[in-house]
Amino acid sequence: MTSTVELTAETTSRYARVRPDLRLHYHEAGVGNGPTIVLLHGGGPGASSWSNFARNIPVLAQNFHVLAVDQPGYGRSDKPTEHPQYFVHSASALKDLLDHLRITSRVHLLGNSLGGGAAVRFALDYPDRAGKLILMGPGGLSTNLFAPDPTEGVKLLAKFNYEPTRENLAAFLRIMVFDQSLITDELIDERFASASTPEALAATRAMGKSFAGADFEKGMLWRDAYQLRQPVLLIWGREDRVNPLDGALLATKVIPGAQLHVFGGCGHWAQLEKFHEFNRLAIDFLAGVKETQEK
Repeated sequence: MTSTVELTAETTSRYARVRPDLRLHYHEAGVGNGPTIVLLHGGGPGASSWSNFARNIPVLAQNFHVLAVDQPGYGRSDKPTEHPQYFVHSASALKDLLDHLRITSRVHLLGNSLGGGAAVRFALDYPDRAGKLILMGPGGLSTNLFAPDPTEGVKLLAKFNYEPTRENLAAFLRIMVFDQSLITDELIDERFASASTPEALAATRAMGKSFAGADFEKGMLWRDAYQLRQPVLLIWGREDRVNPLDGALLATKVIPGAQLHVFGGCGHWAQLEKFHEFNRLAIDFLAGVKETQEK
């Protein structure tokens, strides 16, 4: 089914109150197509589903029902500061959104960085709801075997969170990509306006704090990744300075149905820097051999 409505940030914008205390914002496209694919963005300052996936949504929507979700604390979604470990928080919110939309069949999940971690947590916690996984430099699953921790990107993220200046945001964004021409003044201004509000800063700090909370082990996804029975496509930029490429090695080893694709000349935003190739790769993977599930 092909829509005649132009797919813009506003024409695809939707809201859903999934709990009495949580309203989520998401973008929807490809209604009537199937199956459903959920896009989960990264966790950088000012991140949102549209900022991460604007170039992917229209292409994916030609074949799939697309839900690009602003995770809790980001974009136009509510920004609670009291919550469990963030991957658990986001995965349970997604489950509630799917219940609200009465989507009970398996959904494919495409997650970047923080969103990749949330996608894995969703597949672990709700295995009967998760189809194939496409994970780009996923948080929690990435385990650096050679690169130091914290990485350059994580250090710059922390610096912005506690010194939220435009200069610090620009430094963080520039480390995200190999092609520096992608980091324009317009992008920096747009992300800074979203990231520097008191609500956004409080939510981001709460997200970071949750990785050291009582249930911090829920964020150590590499320990449980062997349980994944879905086909998993790992995508990495060779020049990723946030979650470096060596972080893919353990995941590739322990996930039964894993495959790895590496883009040269690419940083942490593979879906943006290599969007033509990325879109083809994602569609081919999702349309390929049917997923297998071990009961």
